[in-house]
Amino acid sequence: MVFLMICLIIVLFFLLVKLYQRLTCRVCQSSVHMVGKTVIITGGNCGIGFETAKNLADRGARVIIACRSIKRGSAATKEIIKATGNKDVEYRQLDLASFRSVREFCENILKTEKRLDVLINNAAAGGLGNYKTEDGNHVGMQVNYFGPFLLTNILLPLLKSSAPSRIINVSSAIHKYGEMDFENLNMEKYWSDYLVYANSKLYLNLMTLELSRRLRGTNVTVNALHPGVAATNIFRNIKSDILRNIVLIVLNFLYKSVWEAAQTSIYLAVAPEIQNVSGRYFSNCQEATPSKLSRDPEIAERLWKESEKIVKLSFQ
Repeated sequence: MVFLMICLIIVLFFLLVKLYQRLTCRVCQSSVHMVGKTVIITGGNCGIGFETAKNLADRGARVIIACRSIKRGSAATKEIIKATGNKDVEYRQLDLASFRSVREFCENILKTEKRLDVLINNAAAGGLGNYKTEDGNHVGMQVNYFGPFLLTNILLPLLKSSAPSRIINVSSAIHKYGEMDFENLNMEKYWSDYLVYANSKLYLNLMTLELSRRLRGTNVTVNALHPGVAATNIFRNIKSDILRNIVLIVLNFLYKSVWEAAQTSIYLAVAPEIQNVSGRYFSNCQEATPSKLSRDPEIAERLWKESEKIVKLSFQ
């Protein structure tokens, strides 16, 4: 009898969570076209990034998918072209774990593209372990934060010359569990996979805040967002097949579909009512309140300066 009661309570809990998710989930209502606009989206080969890229391509945008895997990037490009009929979709290789790759990607973009209207820093990874990249940084921190920081900075001149333009940083509600320790930016004192992910998303929020200050008067906006929890490839690094499958089954039932999770990214890329909104944090296609740390301008400025040193921005 007790066992049945426990099972009933668990089932009821899951149903209530699902009901809450359905009631609070919003989708982008804008029908704005993107013809003549150029979009770069990192990690656009799968999950939330793929759905975002497909939607913007369907609106007529020129979409450049940037990701590490040539095979997956090329396959995603072909699938989006087939689904939307928009042939102006292409893949270019980008490995955020390598500053050399980031610089080469940007150099190619600056040589070949006349404009850049939307940059979406979507790519992220969890569970990468504890090792350093060729640049000497913690792999998770570089893929999720330092790589996108460098990418954004190098592409800023093109974004400015294409204004009005937008930068979109895909963060996470997990940023609220991040820590701001300037002696441990690269996870050298202590680390965990969870803390790496939380810190990298906190840093993205702070980058958004400081960059919005630096971009005042340029007609280039930058905003961050929480897409919601969805069963995406971000969980592919879980070592145990059984645990990974359990996580995906639970997430598929409880939380958003990948299509739903992409809606806030799409909203920030196209909605006319936020054309002049910058330095904010969004969830479910509406402005939300990030952590107190995320809103501290002094910490944001200090992190920016430290990040410039780490990516060697002055040596580009």
